[in-house]
Amino acid sequence: MNHDEARTVIATGLRGIAPEADLSEVDGSQPLQDELDLDSMDFLNLMVAIHEQTGVEVPERDYPKVAHLDGLIDYLADAS
Repeated sequence: MNHDEARTVIATGLRGIAPEADLSEVDGSQPLQDELDLDSMDFLNLMVAIHEQTGVEVPERDYPKVAHLDGLIDYLADAS
């Protein structure tokens, strides 16, 4: 998966969680939860949605790596 595909996976996962989310307006270096006003349950649901789409499971110990959009994109690209 390349970075563009990873961004699409994230956007698709967010549709059911934060349908108003626009990744083009997100500062990739800032915490994703803050940028999109996601609570911890929303974040967990995003991880589940990503797993369902890609088969990539993000273990809880790696959550700090995926807390920012840029980190999540890199993680997904590296995992595939």
